[in-house]
Amino acid sequence: QVQLVESGGGLVQPGGSLRLSCAASGIIFDHYDIAWFRQAPGKEREGVSCIHGGGRATNYAVSVKGRFTISRDTAQNTVYLQMTNLEPEDTAVYYCAAAPNYFCLANGWNPSLPFTYWGQGVQVTVSS
Repeated sequence: QVQLVESGGGLVQPGGSLRLSCAASGIIFDHYDIAWFRQAPGKEREGVSCIHGGGRATNYAVSVKGRFTISRDTAQNTVYLQMTNLEPEDTAVYYCAAAPNYFCLANGWNPSLPFTYWGQGVQVTVSS
């Protein structure tokens, strides 16, 4: 089975940090682009970040650029999203997703493109 499992969410104060993990199984990990999405109640799903299957390209939403960093550990089949200087507006359910083709390129990415596999989501709450 193909599975994506997120972890690392929780409650953090504004200005704090969290690191989300997305552990993948059942895929050739370095042949898949991985992306993070988030969705807050009453809002549209937002593409947060993506990383190329080979790790040679990353993209970020304007709202998180400079605060979030995406990375991948091929040996562990895991993608991370390091979130710093968190803001209340970052509160959402965060999902990781994988696509078998390369969508995440140096020139950018289109988060509306279909991703084949999705994780179950993890809650991130930023509040004092």
